[in-house]
Amino acid sequence: MLAVVLQWIRRATFLELLLTFWVSRTLSLSNSSVLCQQLSSRMRKNGIIYVCEMEKKFQNEEENEQLSLSNDGSICGYGSLHLLLKDNLKPHHFQEVNRLLTGLNCGKVLETIGLPQSATALSVEHDFDLQAFCFHADKEVLREPRVVRVGLIQNSVALPTTAHFVDQKKAIFEKVKPIIDAAGSSGVNILCLQEMWMMPLGVWTRDKKWCEFAEPVDGESTKFLQSYAVKYNMVIISPILERDMNHGEVIWNTAVVIGNHGNVIGIHRKNHIPRIGEMNEIMFYMEGNTGHPVFETAFGKIAINICFGRHHPLNSLIFGLNGAEIVFNPTATVGELTEAMWPIEQRNAAIANSYYFASINRVGTETFPSGDGKATHSEFHFYGSSYISAPDASCTPYLSHHRDGLLVTDMDLNLCRQYKDKWGFRMTARYELYAETLAQYLKPGFEPQVIRDPLLH
Repeated sequence: MLAVVLQWIRRATFLELLLTFWVSRTLSLSNSSVLCQQLSSRMRKNGIIYVCEMEKKFQNEEENEQLSLSNDGSICGYGSLHLLLKDNLKPHHFQEVNRLLTGLNCGKVLETIGLPQSATALSVEHDFDLQAFCFHADKEVLREPRVVRVGLIQNSVALPTTAHFVDQKKAIFEKVKPIIDAAGSSGVNILCLQEMWMMPLGVWTRDKKWCEFAEPVDGESTKFLQSYAVKYNMVIISPILERDMNHGEVIWNTAVVIGNHGNVIGIHRKNHIPRIGEMNEIMFYMEGNTGHPVFETAFGKIAINICFGRHHPLNSLIFGLNGAEIVFNPTATVGELTEAMWPIEQRNAAIANSYYFASINRVGTETFPSGDGKATHSEFHFYGSSYISAPDASCTPYLSHHRDGLLVTDMDLNLCRQYKDKWGFRMTARYELYAETLAQYLKPGFEPQVIRDPLLH
C-alpha cells in the first residue's frame, strides 16, 4: 500500500500534495513519517514549479492589463505621471520626487487654488480634467503684485475624421463650450486653445481635402470665440488654419489674438514648419511672415510660439527680447516623437528668457482613412499633458495624458523682472558675438571656427 501511495505522490499536483500532507499529519496515519518525508520533498519541487507557473501567469495578466491601460492613453491607468507617483510612493518620498520634478516657487511647493463650484460641476458633467495652481513672486516695495489668471484648454476631436466636415467642426465647438464656460466662471483673464483646435490634424496626412477647414482671420472660429471674450472679459488666443483672402487665398498656421472687448488685436503665423516623416506640414503652408510679435493686452504682454518653434531656442529668445511676459505654445505632438522632450524644452525657455511659458497639447487618437476610405492611412496618438513653466524653474503638474482638460493658473508677472535681476542673463549675454557669428554663417563662404590639433593625422 505504501508503494502505491508513494507512486501517486510522484504524479500528484502541488495542491493535491498539500491536502495529503495535511491529512496524514492530522489523522496520524501509519507510516506517516515516510509519507511526510516524501511529501515534503515532492512539495518543495512541485511548489517551486507551481509558484513559477503562477508568477508567469500573473506577469502575463499584468502585461495584458498594462497593454489595455496604455491603449486608452493613460499612464498605467493614471491620468498623469504626477498622479501615478503620488499614489505609489510613500508621502515623504513623493514630496522629494515632486520637488525635483516640478521645482519650488519662492522656496515652496506650488500652491493649488480653489475654483468656483460652477467650474467643478462643468468638469464633472462633461468629463474633463480641471486643475488650478498659483505662482507667487517675492513681495516688492515699489510695485504691487501683477497677478494674471491664465487658462489652457486641451481637447480631443469630437467625431470620427470620416464624418462630414461641417459636423466635425460643429461638434468641436460644442465640445469646447463648457470648458470655455468653466474658464470664464473661474475668472480666467487670458485663455489659449491648442494648435488648430477647430479641426482634426489632417495636415499630417498630405491629403489636401483638409484645406477645406481653413478660414479667414475673421471667420467662423473667431466669431465663435469673440462672444466669449466679451462675456467673460477675457483675452482668447485662437490657433487656426488660416486662409489669407487678401493674398491669393494661401494657407497659414496662425494664432488669432482676440481682445477682452471682442476685437482682433492681431495675428502671428507659425515661424518653423516641421519636415519629419508624416509631419511634413510644408505640403499645406510655408513659414510665417509675421516675425516675433508681442501683444500688449489688458492683462500683460503675451506672445505665441506655435508648436515646432519651441525646438528653436533663438525663436524663444526673440520673443523675450521683444518683451514677452507670457509665451503660449499651442501644440499638436505625439508621444513616440517628443514626449521625452516635453518636460525639458519649455522649462528651459522660461528659465533662459525670464518669462512664463504655457504649453498646450491636444489629446486623444485621430485616425485618418486612406483615399479609398477603407485602409487606415494614419493614426496619431496625442498625449495632452499641458502645463506651465515659470522663470524660477518651477512648473505645474501636467493635465491628463488622455482626457480633455482645463488648466487654470495664477501667475504674478513681477517674477519675470525679479529673475532677470537675479540671474542677469540679459546683462551677461554676448549678443554682439552671436550676431557676428550668425551674420558670417549666413554667407556662402562661411568657415566654422575650429582649431585643429596639429598632431592629428
